[in-house]
Amino acid sequence: MLKKLSVRNFAVISQAEFEPKPGLNVFTGETGAGKSVAISALGFALGARGSVSLIKDGADKLEVRAEFDADTLPEDLRRKYAAEKNTLVFSRTLDRGGKGKSFINGRPVPAAALAEAGRFLVDFHGQHEHQSLLHSEVQLHLLDLYAGLSPLRQKTASAWNAWKEASARLDAAHMSEQEKQRQLDLLSFQLKEIETVHPKEDEDAELEQKLPQMKHAGRLLELAGEAYDELYAQERSVTSLLGRAARLTRDMADLDENASSVADALDQAQTLVSDACADLNAYQDGLDADPNALDEMLSRHEKLKRLKLKYGPEISDVLKTAWDMKEQIDRLQNAELLEEELQKQVQKTRRELDLCCEELHAKRTEAAGKLAKKLEEEIKPLGFAQLQFEIAVEMDAQTPSKDGADTAEFLFSPNPGQTPRPLRAVASGGELSRVMLGLKTVLAAEVPVMVFDEVDSGVGGRTAALVGRKLRRAAQGRQILCVTHLPPVAACADAYFRLEKTTDGKTTQTVLKPLEGEEIPVEIARMLGAPSDTDETALRHARQMLADAKKN
Repeated sequence: MLKKLSVRNFAVISQAEFEPKPGLNVFTGETGAGKSVAISALGFALGARGSVSLIKDGADKLEVRAEFDADTLPEDLRRKYAAEKNTLVFSRTLDRGGKGKSFINGRPVPAAALAEAGRFLVDFHGQHEHQSLLHSEVQLHLLDLYAGLSPLRQKTASAWNAWKEASARLDAAHMSEQEKQRQLDLLSFQLKEIETVHPKEDEDAELEQKLPQMKHAGRLLELAGEAYDELYAQERSVTSLLGRAARLTRDMADLDENASSVADALDQAQTLVSDACADLNAYQDGLDADPNALDEMLSRHEKLKRLKLKYGPEISDVLKTAWDMKEQIDRLQNAELLEEELQKQVQKTRRELDLCCEELHAKRTEAAGKLAKKLEEEIKPLGFAQLQFEIAVEMDAQTPSKDGADTAEFLFSPNPGQTPRPLRAVASGGELSRVMLGLKTVLAAEVPVMVFDEVDSGVGGRTAALVGRKLRRAAQGRQILCVTHLPPVAACADAYFRLEKTTDGKTTQTVLKPLEGEEIPVEIARMLGAPSDTDETALRHARQMLADAKKN
């Protein structure tokens, strides 16, 4: 679960820190107070795309730090990111120059690593994400996620890539000599551009760590020299005094064992002084104030930056691009292979792809009925007493893709007597929100933290109370962070955080405040439209709403 989130200079938040509890945590506040900003900051810490526009006005950089329990992380990732102590700390910064740094447990990592580990810890639902349910490819992905078909999808994608590669070789054999040479020249030029620099994985991150020391090497050398001279000049007299005092306290310890700790401390101080003198000397030897070395490092950094800009965004992407170029060059150079042999390879890889597509179709068809039934069970308590939900899976074997040859369509009927029809044709915004809530509850069963940014969009009245109770039940055994503007949803929370916007006339910032005791009904009353914090009618209504929520 999320143990702590610390945010600095992110959008309208100057500095905020909060520690959510297990269960349902709600974020409330006036419109525009920055409720969704806290959720966005968590997403940024877990690898979401960042922008310099997120940096608070007047600040040089933003910083976000998220600390998690790591007990749900797969064992290979626990080892990879040194999470032996069952804690995983994500931290990320971004400055005005667009330069960002990412760390997991203090170790520099690419931003993609944050997302790799974060997906096992947090499942996000954004304000408008329920609209994605209208797209067939999203529905197919959700069905595969429920059915656990990721390995088969990867196998299918590999088969599709093999078929496309074989087809490309066959096309290359038909290519004119002039066109083939033109492509070879372009690919060879681009590959040479990368190989001349010869980038290495994570080399840019290492350079960015070393450059500050190199830039200030002269001053660091000067300060270290002065410190060494001062310490060396006094070392003999200091260590002599410490040694004499240590011997005296050893004599004291022979008479009173309580003095032994003082003697130990003096012995340690004598050793520390000597070690410090040696460390300073070694530090000086390790500093390189050679301006030529700095120029070389800056030049190297600039070359890597250009490669990332052209073939990136990360060094790993540059290296993959170079590998792909080599394969394309190999295909073009060997395009003279017999056409009959190439044709056989195309047919063989297509048969393998078709087998994968057929297996995917069979498993998707089986899973569709089970997922539809589970969704009905999850969504019916949200105001759909007569709900019908179906998932249609259709196969077009003539046009396979890396995802197989299927399309999926979620069919929905909220009222009795209506034939289920596609979600995009019949569902309102509020209905889509509730369908997505049911989906997230089913699909994120193993993810310890769920984030909902206004999942109650388009919902009101008695349905809002149903959604609140559903969120409360879903939060049992896990942690849910929920941005809401509806009092019945907020009333179901286990912990409350209010975001308030303040201004001094020159700057504006948002403050995140945990609510306790009487502050909670006051906040619910405000959400109900109370004219003041002391309006008794609204406060009675708020207290009753909180009491009713605790009963369910």
